[in-house]
Amino acid sequence: MEEIRLYRYQEEVVRPALEGKNIIIWLPTGGGKTRAAVYVTKRHLETKPGAKVAVLVNKVHLVDQHYTKEFSPFLGRDYRVVSISGDSSQKDFFGSVVQDNDVVICTAQILENAMENKEEGKHVKLTDFTLLIFDECHHTHKESVYNKIMGHYVERRLARDRDLPQVLGLTASPGTGGAKTLEKAKEHVLQICANLDASAITSSREHAEELRQKVPRPRKEYDIVEQRVEDPFGDHLKWMMKRIHAFMDMEDNCKPFGTQEYEAEVVLLEKRGVMETNRLLAQCALHLRKYNDALLVNDTVRMVDALRLLDNFYSNHRESRTGLDGTDVFLFGLFEENKTELKTLAAMSRYENPKLAKLESTLLKQFGTQGMSRGILFCKTRVSTHYLYDWVLASRVLQKAGVKAAILTGAGNQANHMTQNDQKRTIQRFREGVLNLLVSTSVAEEGLDIPECNLVVRYGLLTNEIAMQQASGRARAENSVYSVVALKDGREQRREKTNEYLEELTRQAVSEVQRMAPRDFQLKIRELQRDALVTRRLAELRLQDRRRRYPSASVTLSCRTCNIAVACGSDIQVIENTHYVNINPNFKMYYRTGGQVQLTKTFEDWTPGRKISCADCGKEWGMEMIYKNVTLPNLAIKSFALATPDSREPVKKWKDVQFAIEEFDYSEYCLKKFPDLL
Repeated sequence: MEEIRLYRYQEEVVRPALEGKNIIIWLPTGGGKTRAAVYVTKRHLETKPGAKVAVLVNKVHLVDQHYTKEFSPFLGRDYRVVSISGDSSQKDFFGSVVQDNDVVICTAQILENAMENKEEGKHVKLTDFTLLIFDECHHTHKESVYNKIMGHYVERRLARDRDLPQVLGLTASPGTGGAKTLEKAKEHVLQICANLDASAITSSREHAEELRQKVPRPRKEYDIVEQRVEDPFGDHLKWMMKRIHAFMDMEDNCKPFGTQEYEAEVVLLEKRGVMETNRLLAQCALHLRKYNDALLVNDTVRMVDALRLLDNFYSNHRESRTGLDGTDVFLFGLFEENKTELKTLAAMSRYENPKLAKLESTLLKQFGTQGMSRGILFCKTRVSTHYLYDWVLASRVLQKAGVKAAILTGAGNQANHMTQNDQKRTIQRFREGVLNLLVSTSVAEEGLDIPECNLVVRYGLLTNEIAMQQASGRARAENSVYSVVALKDGREQRREKTNEYLEELTRQAVSEVQRMAPRDFQLKIRELQRDALVTRRLAELRLQDRRRRYPSASVTLSCRTCNIAVACGSDIQVIENTHYVNINPNFKMYYRTGGQVQLTKTFEDWTPGRKISCADCGKEWGMEMIYKNVTLPNLAIKSFALATPDSREPVKKWKDVQFAIEEFDYSEYCLKKFPDLL
């Protein structure tokens, strides 16, 4: 077993935790927060009889990473250390696993589920642990799962419960919470401390110079691009959007096309169309949003990528749709009539996005001069990563310079998601030098065990100061560069400058909190905790009232695209608080089945069946799920509009519906469907 060695700045920040105090450790990315937490865990296990530690993470991939890289190598010989994620069968017997082990590393959601589950062998209490470690603890706010867990903790603390575990939070930046003034930023830092019941937020002061040497900051460069002089491809897309506005008989005096503000407008427009059962309005808004997406792609990557986005949308839309009305004929026809012109314009290299030329030179500056360069190119969306990856492969000069790229995105079961194994393989190949450039979404900003980089590029991003700090922290190699490729005086450049101000504001806010007198600090923490408890209880009451607002039988579900009524609220039941299924056997007449759904992981009680879609218009509704040998339609609420006695509206999540949904009873369902079973 390896021996834990800490730098002096790490020894400094863990000191209060070794005394049993609840604290937040604030160290930059690469500063060794996790190693410090392992040391605290070891000392805790050595000195506290019956000690039991939970290491909580907010992303699935961090479970295995913390277990393999940190906790098991240093603690595995002397203590029972276990990792549990959503893929682990042990999660279903979490209570027993906790009793049988000394250190449990898991996602916070698994712990929260186990706290809610009252079955023997599955239930756990906060007091089953003597130490809780929260990785990336700046996420302990609002409705996050971290804050739900700590909400129970703080409630018991305010009730003067002494039998609570010690808490250790780890963060590279608490951020300002959107605050723009020092007083508000300080309030945000205090709120994070209150949420974690922390007695202090600790950072290195005595050994700050050692920390600076260990984690040097990269050289920051603004690689600024002049505005595109001419953009006939983008202009043609905007002309087509004006045609759609005219077809809707609406003036186009809205936000500028190709902006996030315009996207917000058409999202509301589509919602209005659904509420008013105005299919023309709703469908035109959906298509306008896709044109806006294409303009955003045109502003980020190549014209051919923007055209490919639209072409894929219309191809998929055409395949899924069954009955076409006049609105569909116009919208499909408009694209087909202009597709050839768009293709011609997209092939004109003189009108190509100038940001790509700047990005290419930025990459060449590093990869063209240093043989062992390693970099991350951060962009906004999963779709963007694929287009930028294709662009890197198509660039002869980048290929000649030896750039070997791969995509890195978040893990999940949906399209464009990677599996956890894909993530691991990609990072391993990056570590081995088989790859030297990751084209990544924000997934690579925090947590992932990625080797030191010479170059980090932020491209087309509008994010906060926390994301900026974590991304720049990836450039930790000697003489590394952190580059921002952005339009001159554009939003990305302005946002990055704002983030620099907010980074300094965070530092000032933390310093102010650290300088508070202990009594004043504790009084403020208790005040914030009491306020949060009252707010939480009021929110729970409002949610209960909302769920009881309408009888389930009075609520109708209609297809969001063709408006046909297909179910009522009393047809819906929920399985394991996650899967919302329609138990009415007559529902089958309203949908048709498509291809088999393929998921990247397996589940204990159910397997995916086929896709289901509206029999009338082809709108995808969800999928069949085979639950304990019973096939049930599992519905995506966003595919429907809900009509109550008072209104009609689309709903984003099932938790937002205004009627009670019963838990699915497997035995009762089977006896109703198969009365001769007994």
